[in-house]
Amino acid sequence: MVVLKTILFLILVYYAAKLLLKWLAPRLFNYAMKKTQERFGQDFGQYQHYTNEPAEEGKTTVFKGTSKGSKPSKKVGEYIDFEEID
Repeated sequence: MVVLKTILFLILVYYAAKLLLKWLAPRLFNYAMKKTQERFGQDFGQYQHYTNEPAEEGKTTVFKGTSKGSKPSKKVGEYIDFEEID
């Protein structure tokens, strides 16, 4: 009898979780999409803030990007010239 109750309980939990996820998953997805859209909007708004400022005549503006790591060296390796043999 205990085994039957356990099996029925597991089946009930399975279907309850399935229904809950069917209801909850679209809402979580919409929330994540809205947050992502807000972040992109903020980033684009900051970009437009820099580009929409009128430049004064004769003034030079330099925008430097942040460096996340060291630049790779330009030396790749030794050059070997191969000849084709007939």
